[in-house]
Amino acid sequence: MFTLSNLPYAYNALEPYIDEATMKLHHDKHHAAYVKNLNDALVGHDKFLQMSVEMLLQKLSAVPESVRTKVRNNAGGHANHGLFWQLLAPKKDGVPRGEIAKAITETFGDFKSFQEKFTAAALGRFGSGWAWLVSENGKLVITDTANQDTPLIDNKIPVLGLDVWEHAYYLKYQNRRVDYIAAWWYIVNWEEVDRRFLETI
Repeated sequence: MFTLSNLPYAYNALEPYIDEATMKLHHDKHHAAYVKNLNDALVGHDKFLQMSVEMLLQKLSAVPESVRTKVRNNAGGHANHGLFWQLLAPKKDGVPRGEIAKAITETFGDFKSFQEKFTAAALGRFGSGWAWLVSENGKLVITDTANQDTPLIDNKIPVLGLDVWEHAYYLKYQNRRVDYIAAWWYIVNWEEVDRRFLETI
């Protein structure tokens, strides 16, 4: 069975950038629904319930076709959100350090150029979806996915992800996705991003 983990900080810990009401709705309702729907979809398919959600996503072709779309959507939602909460932290200065900082500079020229390109990907994602920084054989690539699709499906390793579904920001920012993205940079947990990147090189 898949389970919903608690947030690694208080609901109000990310204010003023992400508000308490949004965090409660996003984690306790939206993420919880993905977990419930995933478990419901896999009733009678116990071997898949024993897998990690990451492994399940990488083995989607083995999931019975009758439930594959539901599993893809809800496993993606569970994996994406489980990662998203870890990639946020209160009272950060918005500056990457360590190997990820070096890799960003080598790949994109400097951090400002990376921010501009990542923000463009997040703004350019039409409708619901995610913007990602993924590691492909130790090389950094910016990409985006629709809905709850995840780079894991294509065996790419996400090291940074930004949820641009409206439920992630609408209570505070209404339709101003650009303001939400600008605020999000202040609460990126770069230590966690660096840790995940180090695992890929």
